Amino acid sequence: MGAVEAPAGCGKTELIVSALRGHSDPKPALVLTHTNAGVAALRHRLSRHRVPQDRYRLSTIDGWALRILKTFPAQSGIAPAHLDLEDARRDYPAIKAAIARFLAGRHIDDVLFASYSRVIVDEYQDCDPGQHAVVCHLATILPTVVLGDPMQEIFNWRGHHPDWDNDVVRNFPLVAELTRPWRWENAGAHELGAWLLEARRTLKAGGRIDLRTAPPDVTWVHLDGVTDHEIQRLACLTRSPRAGGEVLIMTGGTQKDLQRKLAKQTPGAVTVEAVDLTEVTDFAREVDLVAPGNLEAALDFAFAVMTGVDREGIAVRAATIAAGRHRSPPEAHELAAIRYREVGDAASLIALFDALEAAQGARTFRPEILRACIKALRLSRPDVSFLEAAKRIREQQRVLGRLLPTKAVGSPLLLKGLEGDVAVILDASDFDRDAAKNRKNLYVAMTRGSRKLVVCSPTHLVG
Repeated sequence: MGAVEAPAGCGKTELIVSALRGHSDPKPALVLTHTNAGVAALRHRLSRHRVPQDRYRLSTIDGWALRILKTFPAQSGIAPAHLDLEDARRDYPAIKAAIARFLAGRHIDDVLFASYSRVIVDEYQDCDPGQHAVVCHLATILPTVVLGDPMQEIFNWRGHHPDWDNDVVRNFPLVAELTRPWRWENAGAHELGAWLLEARRTLKAGGRIDLRTAPPDVTWVHLDGVTDHEIQRLACLTRSPRAGGEVLIMTGGTQKDLQRKLAKQTPGAVTVEAVDLTEVTDFAREVDLVAPGNLEAALDFAFAVMTGVDREGIAVRAATIAAGRHRSPPEAHELAAIRYREVGDAASLIALFDALEAAQGARTFRPEILRACIKALRLSRPDVSFLEAAKRIREQQRVLGRLLPTKAVGSPLLLKGLEGDVAVILDASDFDRDAAKNRKNLYVAMTRGSRKLVVCSPTHLVG
């Protein structure tokens, strides 16, 4: 039983894969992490290394808790309504409280011992107190190893997390700290990898990093306080040193408007979206798929996800063409707008979005939102409303891992766990008002690029 402290890019996932590849116990290991995307990424890595599926059971902590409660609903004492997850904000706290009570009663210790050989918990720094209690209980039954990095604890907007030194290591003594920066060594950026490990030590101690002493793979871009947006826009044009390599561009998590503005202005850039897909469900709630179609809402939605959408101009032209007063021939997207307004069904709305995407000068810079919307429209039918379909697509997206675009704009939280060739930080001082949280977000952002790092900042001292 113990903890492994694992800085970014130092082989944590490979360590888990190696342990499971060599697993010989007839009982599977229980492997837990925090997000469905994390489960998908780990499953992909295990599959790529051809680790037999009978050697492990992989789940989120909350997903595993839900499965246990569904298996023992009467004994756990949870209200059945919570098991349907109709209201996640209400249901998940109830699930966490119920699993903690149920396990504390030691009702299924024998079942757990008979079911699993050991427990491995990834990304342990993101555990909340309830999840920490669950894992601590499992550790009284089964050999348990937790892996994580206190410098990557950036999910703490959800509330208090167990302190790494006082709570985690006290229950799971530190057995190893990974110290080889494999991500950068594999990319040939040895000096950058070593520098980032030293930068982590500085940030962890509460210090600041001097970008003037950084290796050549690190570029400091000075924000002068006057032309910051133009400076940031130019930084977004940074290319990968490798053909087809990925560039990850990061701002603070609350700066959604800036992320979308820069993605809109930067050729080839797209945003990385939160899994709640709020814009899709809001749009589905506003639009009824009946005649007449809500053209104003449809154009507003299109304007929010792609360039080249002249909302007012299209609406005026559609009215002019429909009245037969037009002089120039109608374009495909104008005819699609007229058709949708007349019919208002899912097929005509999809056709409108397709025509707008195909129009000259158009580019979709929020493809996750548009694709999810179109999937929901295709799923909708008389017995499944657009809103219900949107919710189903949202839950499907939670389970799927996201593909990494060539140029992505987001926050450290959204891009955590992803790796590109280049990381571009648009303001190293502006991730979080809390200094400690800002340092952790900065560290996560700095370690997203395996070959090059660009840091915009008012000063050469960051942290």
